[in-house]
Amino acid sequence: MIDDDGYRPNVGIVICNRQGQVMWARRFGQHSWQFPQGGINPGESAEQAMYRELFEEVGLSRKDVRILASTRNWLRYKLPKRLVRWDTKPVCIGQKQKWFLLQLMSADAEINMQTSSTPEFDGWRWVSYWYPVRQVVSFKRDVYRRVMKEFASVVMALQDNPPKLQSAPAYRRKRG
Repeated sequence: MIDDDGYRPNVGIVICNRQGQVMWARRFGQHSWQFPQGGINPGESAEQAMYRELFEEVGLSRKDVRILASTRNWLRYKLPKRLVRWDTKPVCIGQKQKWFLLQLMSADAEINMQTSSTPEFDGWRWVSYWYPVRQVVSFKRDVYRRVMKEFASVVMALQDNPPKLQSAPAYRRKRG
């Protein structure tokens, strides 16, 4: 689904912990890192897409997180010309994204990058809040800067008054 301007509707997900760190995920088989993100399907709300992508990419469900914030506006980035698939119609020149800030309420062990037959990521780590802005691929950098600036006060307030972690269930999901 590409809009009239050539942008694909998409959600981005920033997952934070009680220490104000954010989850930074390594793209499968690559040396590039980013936040989880994915397209919005026809008939799906941005929030529904976020929960679907959350499970597909990092194995978490709505019981594992709580929504702290979402961006007020859609944020856009253009793909470099070398990444645009000019032979597909309609041509997608970039992404327009609604971003969500989530707090991980479950244990780190609940994160599972292998829930899909074609995983997006093959590793992850907690990093300092502003680290992703400097490290993400250059064409996404402005969007990341805007997202992190918008969410900063929410994450900093969490560190001053962290909620308690939910207790882990007695069973564990089978890992792929």
